[in-house]
Amino acid sequence: MRTGSARHDVPADPLTKKVATVCYNEIIMTNQFEGQHDDEEVQFVFRRHPVAMRKGFYFLLIPFVVASVPFLLWPDNLNLFWLAMAGLAFGVVLFFYHWIGWYFSIFVVTNVRLRQVTQRGFFNKSVIDVGISKIQNISYNVPGFSAAVLGYGTLVVQTYVGDLVLDRIQHPGKIYNELQKAVHAAGGETELNTDYEEATE
Repeated sequence: MRTGSARHDVPADPLTKKVATVCYNEIIMTNQFEGQHDDEEVQFVFRRHPVAMRKGFYFLLIPFVVASVPFLLWPDNLNLFWLAMAGLAFGVVLFFYHWIGWYFSIFVVTNVRLRQVTQRGFFNKSVIDVGISKIQNISYNVPGFSAAVLGYGTLVVQTYVGDLVLDRIQHPGKIYNELQKAVHAAGGETELNTDYEEATE
């Protein structure tokens, strides 16, 4: 649930493609991003774990496996081999669509705000800003064995007006500590919550 946060929607216009596809590595290298204030400094940048694009892996494998079945049954027919390759190519296109959404969906923490950039497809982007001074509490949990092994979890950022839930975040414990430091450096106060759940699946 996301409430009480500034939200900006970028329309599905080809002219906005350059703005919509914010480069993660560029922000890290230059400490700059679209809409940054003159007195604003980037503290760190993070994103979701690759498991967040698991549907993309499914869409990559399923067309290839289905298209490969005829060739496995009749391996002497080379035309069926090209059918399998066409299934693989189609799967790669579907995977790339999901990869774009994962790669360009990032979280930027500055000395002023926490910005969530969510990319959907090639041109659609939404942005949510939460002021660092409005953050009251930060907590995280690791929901299960697979999450603990792969290293992802859920962060919950509580503010005066609602909660911002960040799911499938890579290295949640590290991000939790860095967020705490950023809030305290900005003069805010958060309740320390170092406990986290680990449920077995």
